[in-house]
Amino acid sequence: MISHLPLALKTRGDQLIMRDLIEFIAKSLVSHPEQVEVREFGTGDHIRLELSVAKEDMGRVIGKSGKVANSIRTLLRVAAEREGKQATLDVVEPE
Repeated sequence: MISHLPLALKTRGDQLIMRDLIEFIAKSLVSHPEQVEVREFGTGDHIRLELSVAKEDMGRVIGKSGKVANSIRTLLRVAAEREGKQATLDVVEPE
């Protein structure tokens, strides 16, 4: 199941906190994990997350033809569904 994930990502019977999941995945992919930032917007059943990484790490997070970003979005949707919510992810340009 998800027993290999760090304890920080497990809550309430192994349900993942969506923001922590995205942060964990992004930090695992990038060269500058200290610059990973995840912001959460929305309340209730629909949540929008914005992921920001260092400019030189954008390609690692997006991937060829957006495949990495789409895979992250798929994992986010599964985690959201487990909590009875809907979630979207936007990868934004660093400021």
